[in-house]
Amino acid sequence: MTERTRDTPDANDNEERTDGYVPLRSYGAIGDGRTVALVARDGRIDRLPIPSMDSPPVFASILDAEHGGHIALRPTGDASVEREYLPGTNVLVTTWTTESGSCTVTDAMVTGVAGRLPWAEIGRCVQGVSGTVEMEWAVVPGTLLNTAEPRRIDTANGTVIGIDGVTIGIVQHGFEPVHDDGPRFSGRFTTNEGSKSILTIVGTENEPIFMPEPERTLDAVDRTIENWSTWSETFSYDGPWADAVQRSALALKLLIYSPTGAIAAAPTTSLPEDRTGGKNWDYRFAWVRDLSYTVHALTRFGLREETHAAVSWVMRTIAEHDETMPIFYDLNGAKTDGVEERDVPGWNGIGPVTIGNRAGDQLQLGVWGDVFEILRQYVKAGNVLDRQTAGVLERLADDACHRWPEQDSGMWELQEAQHYVSSKIGCWQALDAAVELHDAGMIDGPRDKWIENRELIEQWVAEHGWDEERGYYVMYPGSDALDTSILLHAMSSFDRGPRMASTIRAIEAQLQRGPLVYRYSGMDQEESPFVACSFWLAAAMACTGRVDDARTLMDEMVAQANDVGLFSEMLSAEDGAFMGNIPQGLSHLALIQAALTIEEVAAES
Repeated sequence: MTERTRDTPDANDNEERTDGYVPLRSYGAIGDGRTVALVARDGRIDRLPIPSMDSPPVFASILDAEHGGHIALRPTGDASVEREYLPGTNVLVTTWTTESGSCTVTDAMVTGVAGRLPWAEIGRCVQGVSGTVEMEWAVVPGTLLNTAEPRRIDTANGTVIGIDGVTIGIVQHGFEPVHDDGPRFSGRFTTNEGSKSILTIVGTENEPIFMPEPERTLDAVDRTIENWSTWSETFSYDGPWADAVQRSALALKLLIYSPTGAIAAAPTTSLPEDRTGGKNWDYRFAWVRDLSYTVHALTRFGLREETHAAVSWVMRTIAEHDETMPIFYDLNGAKTDGVEERDVPGWNGIGPVTIGNRAGDQLQLGVWGDVFEILRQYVKAGNVLDRQTAGVLERLADDACHRWPEQDSGMWELQEAQHYVSSKIGCWQALDAAVELHDAGMIDGPRDKWIENRELIEQWVAEHGWDEERGYYVMYPGSDALDTSILLHAMSSFDRGPRMASTIRAIEAQLQRGPLVYRYSGMDQEESPFVACSFWLAAAMACTGRVDDARTLMDEMVAQANDVGLFSEMLSAEDGAFMGNIPQGLSHLALIQAALTIEEVAAES
């Protein structure tokens, strides 16, 4: 990057930004199996951690517009924008149209010949379609959420950016002349019909950095498209809402951390659940619950490698820690406890910005059911359990027998311990699966004891979880609150009869706002509706015979995705705005679960 001018400004924000921020609905995601970048509709990459999605983000203007850092690329003046993922890929194509012409920007996290590269590499390829378009770009490194300062490093082989162990290289072709200001780089160039330009951002942490030739990145983007397409060819689903289901599967693929097989709940932290702040959580961890649902979906789609990696990772990690049932681990399988706050404003100034999660030491009885369901589905797919895994499951089944009568924090990680009804049913699901695995010759253990406790849980739920006067399953005994996590147990087949049907009607009456559904009673005063709950409701409707109603709700919810088919954690009941972390794995998992369940129930009827 030797040619420079001093009069070229950084790329401008477009009119969609307010104080440097865009709506969360604006973001598309690209990734490489280790990290994920978020790309706004105005062409700015506002979040990119290096080397992993749980690393401090070098580019994080999504949480700190002024100092967070970004990678901008867009026309200099007024332009209309359309974008889409290339079919069957996580490669994002944005088409810009101005009065003078049009061009496309293809954004990809580049993969190698044999899979994920050992470094992070983003290719931003600009191709002229018609006429001419004046483009502007900028690479502005951030402060790692106000913990470090970027610095410029000039070497014989090019200038790089260094920040607290992370090294960023910038390689361009057709983007000159280049303006630099310390560690910031920017410039302008003009596209013509058929022209090709490339901006490549590479990054490593505490290791040398490979500086690719620009032409190689162009080839690598084509290879990445081919790699995604090949992966999608193994995807087997041609039922209702096929496009949304495949896009959700591709979104989940972005969350699979390939170095270990762990699956992140989301690649982001601290995106607020409502506009008042406070509920800003870090979801860059692997929840056992989410992994369970993912394995079920991937198994159904005939995807083998990801399924085996996830199953092996969770069982190996549980065995290594040799403890009671975990809720989540970090992406490398370590326990985490404690939260730190960063002194940055947060998205749209809504803080706090948090690192870590305090819920790791909670008791959540429902996780027993999640772990056993993972292995039940794995065995149903024709696989065989090893002796270590069998031993872990035998111990956990016995543990479920002893612990199901205890109070816990429930699925929603609540501070108040109670006898949450859906948690008890989670233990029922675990013991039901344990008996099935025993009968399949996969595990040993006291089968009669497991059956006895399974029946005791059924009796407890009938006596304490069902409120005859109100006509629905309550959140916990003595409460009149509803909890949508009970809907999961229509899918688990605990209850698909009149009591579940009546509970569903109560949830519709009390927790539903249009197609949107709150997690449990009282949440309409604290947060936005939870995307997954709407899909759970659709699936539960189908399980209780209301297939037409389920299809209608599915149609309404699928339409709530953003322009490239992604979902956040929550949707505002006021205006449909995205709230919470994005892309949210549980939202996409719930969509897949609902589509599969509706299809299966309809086929049986």
